[in-house]
Amino acid sequence: MKKSIFIFSALLAIVIGFNSCSSDDNGDVEVIINPDTNPDTGPDPNANTIGGTLTVDLTLEANEAYVLTEALIVPNGITLTINAGVVIKANTGSDVFVAVAQGGMINAEGTSSSPIVFTSNDATPNPGDWGGLIVLGRAPINSVAGGDATSTSEIGGLPYGGSIANDNSGIIRYVRVEYSGGSASASSENNGFSFYGVGNGTTVEFIQAFEGLDDGIEFFGGTVNANNVSVIGAQDDSVDWTEGFTGTLTDVYIEHRQAHDKGIEGDGFNTDIGNNASPLFFSAPTINNITIVGLGSTNENEAVRLRAGTRAILTNVLIEGYEEGFDLDGDAGDSPTGQGVLDGNTGVTDVSFTDVILHLKNDTGTTFTDVDFFSGIGNGTGTDYATWRTGWTRN
Repeated sequence: MKKSIFIFSALLAIVIGFNSCSSDDNGDVEVIINPDTNPDTGPDPNANTIGGTLTVDLTLEANEAYVLTEALIVPNGITLTINAGVVIKANTGSDVFVAVAQGGMINAEGTSSSPIVFTSNDATPNPGDWGGLIVLGRAPINSVAGGDATSTSEIGGLPYGGSIANDNSGIIRYVRVEYSGGSASASSENNGFSFYGVGNGTTVEFIQAFEGLDDGIEFFGGTVNANNVSVIGAQDDSVDWTEGFTGTLTDVYIEHRQAHDKGIEGDGFNTDIGNNASPLFFSAPTINNITIVGLGSTNENEAVRLRAGTRAILTNVLIEGYEEGFDLDGDAGDSPTGQGVLDGNTGVTDVSFTDVILHLKNDTGTTFTDVDFFSGIGNGTGTDYATWRTGWTRN
């Protein structure tokens, strides 16, 4: 018999069937455990259904099936724990997503042999079937004046941003998000992983966005670091940052498979909102060990686009199969992308190009040469994806 877990802001109701059950850390709440007879794709008639706004901590147990029927919100003071091996299948809809609000916590700790998987509940899944995983923190963003001021997420309408650089939203480890990116409107699109003002007290490592309709991973400001990041088959940008993101990304693998946009699109600020920080700052991430694989120089445009004043330091880069390796856009006014190159705050050390026609395109309005931007051309090896992807990623 099917079991349902509907959690609302004023009520947590669980409809219990006749299968075995076990107590967990949800206070007096019992979570029903059923075997997942179809753990990879398609609906499971024995699945628990989850959705709504949590009012108590919730633990999702391994070796059972869960169907996400609507947005699941983890509010301030509440913890969502997802054990290794859990598969969550989302019903179709852009309004079906998981959001960890400011002050909420997610403890999603998979392993290389038992990853946590968020996927489509459709028997024949497609990119854009559902929303994605959203985390919102209290770290700085530059779309607001600063201090404890917040902005509002384009999906879910939830606040994010603040002054706590080391804010902690929990742990996301060995987690895969598949077939995400449903569009709520022309300007509001889900990503695989969306990090809004997330602080560097949060652990993010061994994550994969697979076959999403929009961006694989996007950082809206914040300071969070992410290690061992895989994005396969994103149809928009694979990795995107904006609103003053200043974290470090280490060991990143990007592979394009179909119609898509950039491997990386980095913005110094959100041009739809403006750079409103006081004092003014721009995105300035560090990226170490990155491989970007395209579909060939005759089929692709830019592997990396840096614009709107972003700064970025990249080390050990391998780019394969693009017309352009790096495209820098900006001006001498509000979007001083080129000035970052002249100041030594933007550049690439140890980079190799294969089947790339133009290494660097400069549309910043600032004069600099390839030598100012690159050092160690031919020395890049990228990330050792074959070593760290085993067991938990999809091909």
